[in-house]
Amino acid sequence: MTLPVVVIGAGAAGLLAALTAARRGVDVVLVESTDDGGRKILISGGGRCNILPSVAQPERYVTASSPNTLRKILRSWPLAEQRAFFEAELRMPLALEAETGKLFPSSQRARDVRDGLVSRVRAAGARIWFGARVIGLGSAAGTWTVELQGAPPVEARAVIVATGGLSVPSTGSDGGGLSIVRTLGHEVHDTYPALTPITAAPHPHADLAGVATDVTLSAPGSKPPYSTTDALLVTHRGWSGPAVLDASHHATRGRPEGGRQEILVDWAGATSVDWDAELREPAGTVRAVVAARLPRRLADALVAEAGVAPETPLAQLRRSDRQKIVATLTAYTLPWTGHEGYQKAEVTGGGVALGEIDPRTMESHRTPGLYLCGEILDAFGPIGGHNFLWAFATGRAAGSKV
Repeated sequence: MTLPVVVIGAGAAGLLAALTAARRGVDVVLVESTDDGGRKILISGGGRCNILPSVAQPERYVTASSPNTLRKILRSWPLAEQRAFFEAELRMPLALEAETGKLFPSSQRARDVRDGLVSRVRAAGARIWFGARVIGLGSAAGTWTVELQGAPPVEARAVIVATGGLSVPSTGSDGGGLSIVRTLGHEVHDTYPALTPITAAPHPHADLAGVATDVTLSAPGSKPPYSTTDALLVTHRGWSGPAVLDASHHATRGRPEGGRQEILVDWAGATSVDWDAELREPAGTVRAVVAARLPRRLADALVAEAGVAPETPLAQLRRSDRQKIVATLTAYTLPWTGHEGYQKAEVTGGGVALGEIDPRTMESHRTPGLYLCGEILDAFGPIGGHNFLWAFATGRAAGSKV
């Protein structure tokens, strides 16, 4: 009797792996620790599921492994082909949110994405076992033994691990898969929360909670050089919004040598020369100049933090004060002391080194018959559907070759 392929984890990567393999006629058993699977799909995009980006940006992915390997994996199933898969093959039309460049299901319901994938996995002939927690893996003579909590072990000819990382543990991502592959001898790069809000205690601008504006954030000295432009949101506890989430890994993992990584804010995109020229105007106030580009309350707070009264007439503004304001507006050191951790992180940074797998098949170099895909791998992208793009590409690659 031919043994099945066991896929561990019914998230985005695991569902694509199971579906791809089952459609090839492979006997697939998909095991999932939660009662329904796909819980990160359900919470994505505020319950609407930002399923894909409209433009792929492989250069913005983060990995401690080879960026070339990462790009090779992403190219294995390009964005255009992924979109066609959902719209043509799965009959799941996607709608573009023009202001963000994100793609959502036209129904605007994340549940339709999760349920659609689960139903198609079943229709392809795969068996899904919900509430089945894997506690160990072992192999001997080309046969895998998948140990389940409170149930008999399952024998398999191959195993695909798609258990996710550590982010949002309530969805089932508790790091169990990382522990298992580490015991099998794989190199796992240090993990850290990514795409998570940053906190400040004390928070100098807690009274501005709810204020949002577009900014550019940078991380001085980072290699490769880093910057991102998007919205920043002031919260009661610190800082959030797309720009902050995308830059948060610089706070959560620090500098390579272990020091604190500063994050600089360019508040309005104007150059130092432009600000200086506007603040030299003979009429008006400092508040009027700064509030023309920023929300009024935020403008007042930043000017005051520079040590200048917002209502100061421009004609009375001293050169030293003008320089302080310009520096605050163009290279503001974001005050942060911590972060919201894995509870709020959208993804996990770090994970299994990409050098441990064959980028064409996702098969382990160390343990033949073991395939790894999705968030368990050392790679993540910016918000906006890029991490689903990664999950689907790696899941499909594993399911295509197992």
